[in-house]
Amino acid sequence: MDLEVRHLRVVCAIAEAGSLTRAAASLGVTQPGLSAQLRRIEVMLGGSLFDRRQAGAVPTVFGELVLGRAGAILPGIDGLLADTARAARRISAADRVRIGSVGAPLLGHLIVAVKALLPEAELTSRCHHSPVALLDDLAAGRLEAAVLGDHPDQELPQREDVILHPIVTEPVFALLPAAHPLAAQDEVSLAELLDEDWAAPRPDSDRTREYWSSVCALTGRRPFTPYEAEGRQLIEIVRAGLAVSLCQATFIEAPGVAVRPLAGNPLWYRHVLAWRCDGPLADRGTEILRRVVEGYRGTCLASAAYTSWRTRHPHAAVPTAAAR
Repeated sequence: MDLEVRHLRVVCAIAEAGSLTRAAASLGVTQPGLSAQLRRIEVMLGGSLFDRRQAGAVPTVFGELVLGRAGAILPGIDGLLADTARAARRISAADRVRIGSVGAPLLGHLIVAVKALLPEAELTSRCHHSPVALLDDLAAGRLEAAVLGDHPDQELPQREDVILHPIVTEPVFALLPAAHPLAAQDEVSLAELLDEDWAAPRPDSDRTREYWSSVCALTGRRPFTPYEAEGRQLIEIVRAGLAVSLCQATFIEAPGVAVRPLAGNPLWYRHVLAWRCDGPLADRGTEILRRVVEGYRGTCLASAAYTSWRTRHPHAAVPTAAAR
């Protein structure tokens, strides 16, 4: 039998645990089985590696020699395995791009950009209300890219092997029933909005509602929210005249609802693109960003309320495609 890397790991595990019993537990094997394996390793190497004492297993002089060489060899092997695993993921992912997204206008632009740059790739997408959950999927290799978002003082955490690139920070607007008296105004104060019943996402969906509430609290009040809803359901509640809400600035007015800026721009939302450092998009980041930003500018023009706001605030909410 030839010496293998796993044999060196066994020897190091025994030395680290200080006893065969504890090492067997950490390795998930029986103590008699580990003892038999150690004897075979010692026969292969030509000497005793540990003194078995009542207090545990203590390396012999010969064992110290083996442990010293193993300590020099194993980190290099572990580095090799990590590098080849990343390379294998990259090769296998070259023909597959999985995209996650929160509710944001960038998803369509990202898909179009990926299709143009990787026309042979198998592309899929799925949505989730939580940007942190999508970020975790990116870090775990379950996604290659994602459209994320956050709010001031709630910035997304950094994850190993994941690039986060902010696209733009835009204001949050009011979403009103079209027949509501406030919809006749060019902009709505947050104080006026707090006189109404609200519809808002569930508190556990992400931190959006927490952010809304914290900003409202600065006025000395918090929104009364009898309706918890998201997406189409939230819009229908507003359309029915039952409540008001907030929305992204790029939200396009639908029949029965009106979008208006908030006076003083008290709330903000940041759009973020993310992708894996070892994924198929890593080498195309600059061009993907350029295409997504170009698409975002077109989306802005489709929103009359946001277009008007941007005319009044030319130096705010300026998207950037500069690579990080």
